[in-house]
Amino acid sequence: MDMRFDLAQRAQEDAAFVMAAVPSRGCGGQYCDRCEVRDQAICADLDEKQRGALNRIGRRVSLQAGQTVMWEGDSSTLVANVIEGTLKLSTSTGDGREQIVGVVYASDFIGRPFGARTPHSVTALTDARLCLYPRGAFDGFAREHPALEHRLLQRTLDDLDRTRAWMLLLGRKNAREKVATLLLDMRRRLRADRDGVIELPLSRQQIADVLGLTIETVSRQIGDLKRMGVIALAGRRGVRVVDEERLEGMAEGEH
Repeated sequence: MDMRFDLAQRAQEDAAFVMAAVPSRGCGGQYCDRCEVRDQAICADLDEKQRGALNRIGRRVSLQAGQTVMWEGDSSTLVANVIEGTLKLSTSTGDGREQIVGVVYASDFIGRPFGARTPHSVTALTDARLCLYPRGAFDGFAREHPALEHRLLQRTLDDLDRTRAWMLLLGRKNAREKVATLLLDMRRRLRADRDGVIELPLSRQQIADVLGLTIETVSRQIGDLKRMGVIALAGRRGVRVVDEERLEGMAEGEH
């Protein structure tokens, strides 16, 4: 099958899934009151009345792992708050290969407000829940509410800082430093179970792609960290950080 046709077909299927998942009414004030990330999400600085108005233009959507909610290059029609789950941001190279350019977690904001095109695809790595907004309606709401515009600006600057830090990671850090940095980031952003174990949302191949390493190098570094007692492995993707201080030192080059 032609790759472009296959991607177009997948885009139509995923769009149909998202639209089917959208309920007939907005998120509702009660849902907002129970929201796990309301103090960290893009709407955190809005008062109760303003959140209610934003809820009326939003929809609550559940995604399955592997489901794409936004496609690179498509018209920017949706933006969303991530309520639960982990998603990847990816772009395609000229020969059709995928490159993961970022990972987003609960309380993060996805989509391109005030823009015509979506710069990257957004795909659920785990089952996820979103508060989904039509981009046009969200843009209009943001223009009328300076607190939300300020929060968007703050998020944009934070994303720029993370991008600069990521450039340092890719350009200057060695393999061990890269793996340690990524594990720390996930340790801080993902919810651990009662034993302190987090489930990595990325496969080792995906970690290798993100860090610009080979899968063999990633596996070797994770194995070394386990042997040194810095981390413990649980199951296929479970990781428990045993010595966070030492892992932090490794991320900064203090071997």
